[in-house]
Amino acid sequence: MSGRAIISCFSPPSTTPCSAPIPVLSRRNHLLHATPPSPHLLSRRSHLVVAGGGGGKTWANVKSEKNVSESPKYEDDAVVQKARDLDNVEEEARWWQVFPKRWVIVVLCFSAFLLCNMDRVNMSIAILPMSAEYNWNPSTVGLIQSSFFWGYLLTQIAGGIWADTVGGKQVLGFGVVWWSVATALTPIAAKLGLPFLLVARAFMGIGEGVAMPAMNNILSKWVPVSERSRSLALVYSGMYLGSVTGLAFSPFLIHQFGWPSVFYSFGSLGTVWFSVWLSKAHSSPLEDPELRPEEKKLITTNCSSKEPVKTIPWRLILSKPPVWALIVSHFCHNWGTFILLTWMPTYYNQVLKFNLTESGLFCVLPWLIMAISANVGGWIADTLVSKGVSVTRVRKIMQTIGFLGPAFFLTQLSHVNSPVMAVLCMTCSQGTDAFSQSGLYSNHQDIAPRYSGILLGLSNTAGVLAGVFGTAATGYILQHGSWDDVFKVSVVLYLVGTVVFNLFSTGEKVLE
Repeated sequence: MSGRAIISCFSPPSTTPCSAPIPVLSRRNHLLHATPPSPHLLSRRSHLVVAGGGGGKTWANVKSEKNVSESPKYEDDAVVQKARDLDNVEEEARWWQVFPKRWVIVVLCFSAFLLCNMDRVNMSIAILPMSAEYNWNPSTVGLIQSSFFWGYLLTQIAGGIWADTVGGKQVLGFGVVWWSVATALTPIAAKLGLPFLLVARAFMGIGEGVAMPAMNNILSKWVPVSERSRSLALVYSGMYLGSVTGLAFSPFLIHQFGWPSVFYSFGSLGTVWFSVWLSKAHSSPLEDPELRPEEKKLITTNCSSKEPVKTIPWRLILSKPPVWALIVSHFCHNWGTFILLTWMPTYYNQVLKFNLTESGLFCVLPWLIMAISANVGGWIADTLVSKGVSVTRVRKIMQTIGFLGPAFFLTQLSHVNSPVMAVLCMTCSQGTDAFSQSGLYSNHQDIAPRYSGILLGLSNTAGVLAGVFGTAATGYILQHGSWDDVFKVSVVLYLVGTVVFNLFSTGEKVLE
């Protein structure tokens, strides 16, 4: 035959015609699911005859039956192994691809808050060798400790305005870099003189002051309502674990390398976080080009905050009773919380007669319990919301626990005689306090998602003032009264907060 392609097969007459194609296994799914070739086809090789021009030429690829009969087993093994390798690679890639991007944002915020409290509490440990080196008296130590709040107060509302207008990514990134640099410069400032140290600590407060409003703005855009409590609880638990980490590692670093090492090492961690933040974070899911379409749809259909704020309706914001419920409740909450966290070592030492090492050890315990109970409370709150319980009811339930729990356990302190029972009461008080993360701390995003950063700035300003005034008032009360009087003031404020929050708060949106 001339001018034709002839395909001939040297298979026995009883076999399947050689025109049946051998499957082409080019992809993983084909490797796993394609129909296996016929044994006869694998035992003999076809001859490929290519015809061209008039007479045609023939190239034959002939192999001995002995070699061919041994090859299928090894070829099949190689195919299966290759399929398994490809499957493992694709499974690993698929895990990273389907991990929700919104929870990447939550974990990064958690890490930022971890660093936030690590850098804040390290001074409470380093101040001891620093005061010995520079001969600071107690008044000077108190001045240094309070200088942080000068800057912290300044940027609460400003940070909220900036986050709601510019975007949370830029503001939180700025805050972490700013306070990390201020932390690293602290030893240098201390050597230059007291005024320089006070400025460095105030600058650190400026950076940390924007963190909470910026975080609140970001999560209001990224996290659906059904996951809000869990996400905020996880982020705030980063603060608690940051305190644990700072209190645990600072003494070791000071003992091994001297007190400046605490500030250098902790401050340098901010640069690592910032590099990851720049590459992974976006202020809004609408700005993320790598976000999967299905996740973007889930977020945009369940989050109310979408566009940056251009103008701030201050009159409208301050006219809403739920806004004032947040401000008052935040003040009442932080009065008791700051007193316990600031004066707890003194209480352990003076009343329970613990030494300084034991006081430090038992001070870590409430932070650990708060981290655990905050996440438990977040899971409970989101479960209730997903089962149809109204957001308003869930917020009131969680905040009632966050107020009445500490109030109850503080009243028991005057009735216990054992140090172990006293520590247990303090720990339970702080553990129930952490349920507030699913109460008032989640409520800013409920009532005004577009202005959540500003609202948190407003209420947290009241909270910081409560900490400043409460810490000072406690010293005055102890000079003229007893610890029972200190706890009674906190209990009264917890009860006031409970009434105000339950009467005037809501989980519904009140500001567009």
